[in-house]
Amino acid sequence: MRVELMRAYRDEFKRFYPITTRWSDNDVYGHVNNVVYYSYFDTVANQYLIEEGGLDIEKSVEIAFVVNSSCDYFSPVAYPTALEGGLSVEHLGNSSVRYRIGIFEAGASEASAAGTFTHVFVTRATQKSCPIPGSIRAALVKLTEAS
Repeated sequence: MRVELMRAYRDEFKRFYPITTRWSDNDVYGHVNNVVYYSYFDTVANQYLIEEGGLDIEKSVEIAFVVNSSCDYFSPVAYPTALEGGLSVEHLGNSSVRYRIGIFEAGASEASAAGTFTHVFVTRATQKSCPIPGSIRAALVKLTEAS
């Protein structure tokens, strides 16, 4: 069986955030462990929601749960490499959003890893699906390919 990895390039992403690697990110093989990339994905997506969409992680009536994620790895990175997380929106639904996220060495044109990350918005009190709040939707539209 042949697996085709979906390479990712800087120009495919609308927004970038710096990521500081930590000593504890490295595993016994001397590179950032695969599970740490999901933490990077979570940080990049939520930083955007907080800064651009007005999400208040402690008080917002609506919050977002991760329901799916995937990652392809292309080249290893290790502490103390400076990284950047690129963010775009692949699909924007009524209550969900699927991001495309790339992890780049600072200034690199090709991602070291890339994947998808899906949030479903829920009402905090009931944890039932709800429409994406207007201010967050407006911010997410800015990350779509069409914008």
